[in-house]
Amino acid sequence: MVEFYDVKSRKKVKISESAITKKKMTKKTKSGTQTRYALIGTHDGRNLWKFVNEELYNKTDVKEVK
Repeated sequence: MVEFYDVKSRKKVKISESAITKKKMTKKTKSGTQTRYALIGTHDGRNLWKFVNEELYNKTDVKEVK
């Protein structure tokens, strides 16, 4: 179970790992590249995003989307 914050209902919700995917996003900046790691959970038909560090991203064993 991973805890996400639902902005619409203004509550923290726990989502099971079966309903979570992960995504790695990179973009070029003036001084190099920036990498962001996110977990994406589905709750009540909405996608909830949680930005995490690289260690938690690699430790989480869920499907990765592009």
